[in-house]
Amino acid sequence: MKVVAFERNKQGTGASRRLRNTGKTPGIVYGASSEPQLIELDHNALWHALKKESFHSSILDLEVAGKSQQVLLRDVQYHPFRQIVLHVDFQRVDPNKKLHTRVPLHFMNQETNPAVKLSGAVISHVVNEIEVECLPASLPEFLEVDLAKIEAGQTMHAKDIVLPAGVSLTAHVDAENPVIASATIPAGAVADEAASAAEGAAPAA
Repeated sequence: MKVVAFERNKQGTGASRRLRNTGKTPGIVYGASSEPQLIELDHNALWHALKKESFHSSILDLEVAGKSQQVLLRDVQYHPFRQIVLHVDFQRVDPNKKLHTRVPLHFMNQETNPAVKLSGAVISHVVNEIEVECLPASLPEFLEVDLAKIEAGQTMHAKDIVLPAGVSLTAHVDAENPVIASATIPAGAVADEAASAAEGAAPAA
């Protein structure tokens, strides 16, 4: 995904406020052993880009003054109650160094799961993203989690995710192996089932 930005010379609260009044958003690019670079972006284009999941989890081609560099979106500051982006941070990517970043989880086959269809189970998504490490070229836009076979009362953990080649969980996620999804039978469904069973077992009058 390509992002066009412009060099920004002035900094400070007053300069940033004047910039926002002209429909621009201030930002910064840092990392990869280069000096931080102050930039400005078109606010409306940035606002719409931020609504796309891939903008948050993909390597972006950031063009500044005709020169392109690969970056990751690292931080976004929003106005507390107005639909305004106050500031964005991008981190330069070194193609030869592994990066640590969060990747969205896409949960698949929940509707066809037998526990959901036949037993009334409810599958909860405990987390919606997971932290991985990989070289920039191997970074997936998202990871799929197959819920086709999870049974009532079971949980799925981070290590159950099928990872693409070259991608691994970060060390602390691998060690903690957190729950990412769980299947439970609602209390009401259990009570109804028990009542039905008791009614079926009652002798005929």
